[in-house]
Amino acid sequence: MRAGRLSATVIAALLLTSGCATTDREPPDTLPMIAPGHVLALPQPGDLGRSVEATQLITVHRGSEVHAFVGYVSVTPERLLLVGVDGMGRRALTLTWDKTGKVSGETAKWMQDPVPPGPMLADLIVLYWPEASVRAALAGADATLVAKSGSRSVMANGTEVLHVEYQGSAQPSWSGSLHYKNIAWGYEIDVQSVEATP
Repeated sequence: MRAGRLSATVIAALLLTSGCATTDREPPDTLPMIAPGHVLALPQPGDLGRSVEATQLITVHRGSEVHAFVGYVSVTPERLLLVGVDGMGRRALTLTWDKTGKVSGETAKWMQDPVPPGPMLADLIVLYWPEASVRAALAGADATLVAKSGSRSVMANGTEVLHVEYQGSAQPSWSGSLHYKNIAWGYEIDVQSVEATP
């Protein structure tokens, strides 16, 4: 049986969003927030439309800091499983989302200031799920999607909170590159992704 695989996109973003709470009372860490105060209405893992196994190299930029991670993602109609590892091969994060809507995450004890998994799951859905599913999820978050050939933007309260450019592709792809800027949480990510062949 294959080990669960996780998206580095999620890991990197999770690491970067620590300390981003805007109130003294933080929401549960599994809330899929696309921006402060905007919680996605989660679709189903199966709404992706197919199963996926992919490996990703993620480079995260936040201010003058740059971090690189390897992530593995596995999506089936029943669940999404994400596992992220650092440069020494240590597991940094595990994230699970199943078709009942349950989101759970585990962060390695050696990681400082662990980040809630919910916002990273929200970003992953916006990056890769079909446009109709993303629009429905964002409507529940009082946000909208602007989709163009090769890019997606999320608008909340008239302000862009997330922007992704799919490099060399008109649509989201599990094989290829993308540049992703989460303006709401203050980081940028470059992803090189390769989907495993059956």
